[in-house]
Amino acid sequence: MQKYIFRKYTSKYPTLFRKEKGRIEKSPGANIKIEHIGSTAVPSLGGKGVIDIAIGVATPKMTETKEKLEKASYEFREKASSRNRLFFRRDYHNNHRERRIHIHLVKFNGKDWKEMINFRNYLLNHPKAVEKYAKLKKEAVRKSKGEGRTYRKHKEKFIKDILRKAQA
Repeated sequence: MQKYIFRKYTSKYPTLFRKEKGRIEKSPGANIKIEHIGSTAVPSLGGKGVIDIAIGVATPKMTETKEKLEKASYEFREKASSRNRLFFRRDYHNNHRERRIHIHLVKFNGKDWKEMINFRNYLLNHPKAVEKYAKLKKEAVRKSKGEGRTYRKHKEKFIKDILRKAQA
């Protein structure tokens, strides 16, 4: 899969999310909260085309949920994880196209959960911010030349600004 390219938003993203959500709900079991986040959750934004999913659980359920996700063929990525956020990915083919799923397993209603949901909700309610973010993401793709750290760094200030506004 080619890293860091910009794809226009497609109305297929919510359907792909719902399909993946159904798959996830079968593996970790009850008492989890699943939300569509990231660029594919914001109509007209565009981005890498990755379906980002936040899974919120109670802290005591993190290890159990991690193990169930791994059994369900989600690849745990330790280097992309932190103490408060476990990161997984899964690649699959859909309509002759490679697709990627990113899962962010976090404490439900913890800091990471709130930031991901607040960022998405802010963009859903502020079309001008979406336009600005889309432009910024396109610039990040050009400047990063496939290097993830550069891509993320280019967007960092914008994201922090939106999170401050979302909390206000």
